Amino acid sequence: MCRHLVYLGPPITLRELLFDPPASLVRQSWAPKDMRRGGVINADGFGVGWYSDDGDPVRYRRSQPIWTDPTIAQLADVTRAGAILAAVRSATVGMPVLETAAAPFMEGRWLFSHNGAVRGWPDSVAPLAGALPVRDLLTLDAPTDAALLWALVRHRLRAGVEPARAVAETVVAVGRAAPGSRINLLLTDGQTAVASVAGHSLSILQTPNSVLLASEPHDDDPDWQAVPEGQLVVATATGARTSALPAE
Repeated sequence: MCRHLVYLGPPITLRELLFDPPASLVRQSWAPKDMRRGGVINADGFGVGWYSDDGDPVRYRRSQPIWTDPTIAQLADVTRAGAILAAVRSATVGMPVLETAAAPFMEGRWLFSHNGAVRGWPDSVAPLAGALPVRDLLTLDAPTDAALLWALVRHRLRAGVEPARAVAETVVAVGRAAPGSRINLLLTDGQTAVASVAGHSLSILQTPNSVLLASEPHDDDPDWQAVPEGQLVVATATGARTSALPAE
């Protein structure tokens, strides 16, 4: 499966977050530690989203392995941000390898990522897809489970549902429709991040003025804390709180 992270805190360079740590996201693209029956490398694309000084997100995505793209290395040296979401992708068998299939997905101020797989795709979640506006289905970023999950979360956000609830409701609905799915989601608006732990790993590293949520720790800092299964995390730069996901 994929690897993803979100950082909120004082501005840092993309290099400090994605390249420099000993078990950085770039290293996790070819040497991940915990793939949960989902392949051995994350070489089917990558994406990075960060927030500009005016609060608008900027996104860079490619369909190639992150270690083969010289542009992201150059961007990482000169780009600083206080809110960053990044992911490296391992495509589920049968799903296309496209630039538009790589997280982060984006609309307005939102960035979104999925780590996992929907079991029984696409038949298991066809009823959920059928409840979306036709236009949303016709304009999915890609014909993948992650793009549909984003459409389901986005539909709730557009309706005014609070972000944590939008993520939790989506995880529960998909879990009911496709039992055994792995539905670790990340959502951020650059100020707050919401994450679900449903079938895969997530860890938190907090300092007094920053928070980092990641599929797996990028170093051996003893302050990393694993989030238990079945939890929802809501975080800002000043701290994170967890609560149980609603029962399916």
